[in-house]
Amino acid sequence: MILILICLIVGAIIGWAIQRLRAQDQLLKLREEFDRETATRRQELAESEKRLLQRENSLDRKVELLDRKTEEVAKKETGIGEREKELHKLQGELDELKRRSQLELQRQTGLTGEQAKMLLLERVAVEAREDAGLLTHRILEDAKTSADREARRVISIALERCAVNHVQTATGCTVTLQNDEMKGRIIGREGRNIRAFEAVTGVNVVIDDTPGVVALSGFDPVRREVARQTLERLIADGRINPARIEEEAGKVREELESSIIKSGEEAVFQLNIPKVNPELIKLLGRLRFRHSFAQNVLDHSIEVAKLEGLMAAEMGLSQPLAKRVGLFHDIGKAADHEAEGAHAAIGAALLRKYGEPEEVYQAVASHHHETEPITIYGILTSAADAISASRPGARSESMELYLQRLEKLETVANGFAGVEKSYALQAGREIRVFVESSKINDTEAMILARNISRKVEQELQYPGQIKVTVIRETRCVEYAK
Repeated sequence: MILILICLIVGAIIGWAIQRLRAQDQLLKLREEFDRETATRRQELAESEKRLLQRENSLDRKVELLDRKTEEVAKKETGIGEREKELHKLQGELDELKRRSQLELQRQTGLTGEQAKMLLLERVAVEAREDAGLLTHRILEDAKTSADREARRVISIALERCAVNHVQTATGCTVTLQNDEMKGRIIGREGRNIRAFEAVTGVNVVIDDTPGVVALSGFDPVRREVARQTLERLIADGRINPARIEEEAGKVREELESSIIKSGEEAVFQLNIPKVNPELIKLLGRLRFRHSFAQNVLDHSIEVAKLEGLMAAEMGLSQPLAKRVGLFHDIGKAADHEAEGAHAAIGAALLRKYGEPEEVYQAVASHHHETEPITIYGILTSAADAISASRPGARSESMELYLQRLEKLETVANGFAGVEKSYALQAGREIRVFVESSKINDTEAMILARNISRKVEQELQYPGQIKVTVIRETRCVEYAK
């Protein structure tokens, strides 16, 4: 029993000794690990301290450099201040010299500062006008040298290749009668025939003392043509009554509608223009019964299309587009009695409404310079229109309108200062203006010619173009006694 107890005690002592040895080993390992970490931290702290010392040295050097710069800037500011004082002093001395020189100049010339300034400005203005006139002359001469030759070539080629017969036609406004008894039959009992005729056709019938003639008056050329043909058929048939008038007017209107469409189609086919809206074809056909200064508008439009197409071909532009613009340029005249405004604007609105390209209706709108041309086709249309209108025999005017235009042309020229007299020549195609040589010099004469031409363009309406010639001459007269 005692032996067993001793064994247990010895075993317990041995176990405790083993645990103590293990604890000592673990403690030794922990101490070694702590020593390693402590050494690593010390090394890191030493390196950080070294870097901080380097930064501190760098900052010290920068502070010293900054101090030196600050001292230099302060010295420079001191020098600048002294220079500014010197400049202010010099400026004051300069102002005083200017004042004294102005006083001396006023005393010598007898003029105040404002008077001298006005005199100088007037002299500069005169020199500027002379320089502007000379510059304008030089620019125009240079432009003519380069542009006239090419323009003449293109226009001459177009005219040579476009041969058009001009036949002056006018819308018939009178109907010839076989005898004056027919007037009574046209009037009818208590005027019922003439009232029915006017109601059906929309045209006024004027019956006066003129033998063998009945006049028709209406603003619509198509209605007037319907009335003319209807009246001629009624006179030829001899039977005139309200029912017969309505019947004949209906037949003539149907035939004329077919004729209008046929005329428009022939114009489009002749120029080989594709994809034209049927409404535009009808409007083109209506131009067959419209005249401008006795020139048939449809024939004029076809000729303009041909001329513009030829000029476009010579310039390397689209010939089909040019022909299209030329054909439609006066289409607004077919509806100008139904809408307000110029025929160019009306035509452009119609072309836009019926699906024509923008290049077409923009060129049509600008061919009379009522709007600025956006493309060259508007300028070509204006040129072709002027060429067609100014051909010999293309257009005619009444004597009254002709005399009024010549008188207005001379009045416009005489309204300018320095003009002595003016004469309209060559049937109004040229205006020669004589000026007073003592009031207008050569440079001002050039400016005067341009101003007269611009005022003529703004105030007068005329076919073709008008040449403005300003003549300045000096005459010296002496008498031998």
